[in-house]
Amino acid sequence: MHNTRNNSSVSIWQATTTLPAFPPLEGDVETDVCVIGAGIAGLTTAYLLTEQNQKVVLIDAHCIGSGETGRTTAHFFPPDEWYHNIEDHFGAEHATLVANSFSKALDLVESIIKKEQIDCSFERLDGYLYACSEKDFKNIEKEFNAAHRAGVAVQKLEQVPGISFTTGPCIQYSNQAQFHPLRYLNGLAKAFVRNAGIVHCGTRALKIEGDKLMQTVSTDGGKIKAKSVVVATNTPFNNKLVIHTKQAAYRTYVIGVRVPKKSVPRILMWDTGDPYYYVRLETPDSESDSEILVVGGRDHKVGQDDHPEHRYDEIEEWVRERFPMAQSVEYRWSGEIMEPADGLAFLGHNPIDDKNVYVITGDSGNGMTHGTLGGMIITDLIMGRDNPWISLYNPARKAIHGISDFVTEQANTQVQYVDWLKGSEVASVQEILAGQGAIVRDGLHKWAVYRDDQGELHAVSAKCTHLGCVVHFNSAERSWDCPCHGSRFDTNGEVLHGPASTPLAPVNLELIKT
Repeated sequence: MHNTRNNSSVSIWQATTTLPAFPPLEGDVETDVCVIGAGIAGLTTAYLLTEQNQKVVLIDAHCIGSGETGRTTAHFFPPDEWYHNIEDHFGAEHATLVANSFSKALDLVESIIKKEQIDCSFERLDGYLYACSEKDFKNIEKEFNAAHRAGVAVQKLEQVPGISFTTGPCIQYSNQAQFHPLRYLNGLAKAFVRNAGIVHCGTRALKIEGDKLMQTVSTDGGKIKAKSVVVATNTPFNNKLVIHTKQAAYRTYVIGVRVPKKSVPRILMWDTGDPYYYVRLETPDSESDSEILVVGGRDHKVGQDDHPEHRYDEIEEWVRERFPMAQSVEYRWSGEIMEPADGLAFLGHNPIDDKNVYVITGDSGNGMTHGTLGGMIITDLIMGRDNPWISLYNPARKAIHGISDFVTEQANTQVQYVDWLKGSEVASVQEILAGQGAIVRDGLHKWAVYRDDQGELHAVSAKCTHLGCVVHFNSAERSWDCPCHGSRFDTNGEVLHGPASTPLAPVNLELIKT
């Protein structure tokens, strides 16, 4: 099973792609636009801006596709929030705008693939939302009517066609899509470089400061002066509170199960359950007699399940109950998604900076669509053009819709600070097994202690460098995860995922070897 790389899970996309390497920044540079983050959001934005003859420098703390784009299930389907909820919260006109934006984003991806001749297994497919139980039948009816009013091509069916189990009533959304996300990024990066774009990997952005004329991005390799800056890092590191109080970080889990070729129809599928599951099919090798059924779900708040391995088992159990042809599990991985309180992504001007700093965040399970859409909106903003979706996805909007979810999430965040009052998770570090970690208390201090497979201990401060929550050990990914705002760190304290931008402080092991 392809389940570990550097002690973390590996997606089917990471296991089947080699991405180009680019050198880190060395020294100071000046450009029109600096884009931070080389996932689908950052690369799309960078590419579109070079198509407008803008000079663009793209940087990433790690490498192209090393973040959440490589850990997605890479499907294009309707809003995770559902059209009837969007209509209830924002009105029918806004639901139509959302439908239009999703359609245009997918059209853009397809046109870029054709123009740049990117081999990434892109295909248009039908998607199906089905009811898990009779109590959800009304929701299917509501969603069908709202999607139809929004101008979406939908049909209502009694059963998802070609599936080996009874699904009950469903909605068919025509003309959705899927692709191989890292092969798409590979082609997009090459096109960006052909357009004279510059990429620096291994370059972490630490700070952004400036004014409406010029911003300076300070990195660990030099400074980048730019007329505009785009933060496309899944969640923004340059914003301490404003965005992070309006969205919550969740982890989602995925397995890839081998199935005989043509035993499962080529469709997208997801259900109304809680927890819910989503399904697609991948054909890694056209010569093979098997395919990979990709199934995800079992989401939870980041840092709030220390031993989430059971979630993989629960997904596998769900698969085997419904797909009797399922064979071996070939892949297991997890990813991070940002859930905005009102269900719509935050794409546009960063609320607390001058109007030349932009953010793309709040993917809400539609990362491929929102990443592309963010690039479209921000390119128009930088070029001074009108765009029909600017106000809809404005990051400065108030969370007046979904206010109950907002209150619940904020209460959940505040509760996490109680961890500072708790004692050690182990009586002695000798109790920490190889491959495991634990929080150790020493007076007012808390240390995050990990024992590697060779038996060596590694210790860092347990205080998240974003807003001071106590991190929790994630045994599935072997990482330290913050339960407040979703920052993640490796076992040496280096940042894996923001909003934190600085590592966990190192600790002298002699202080805690007991």
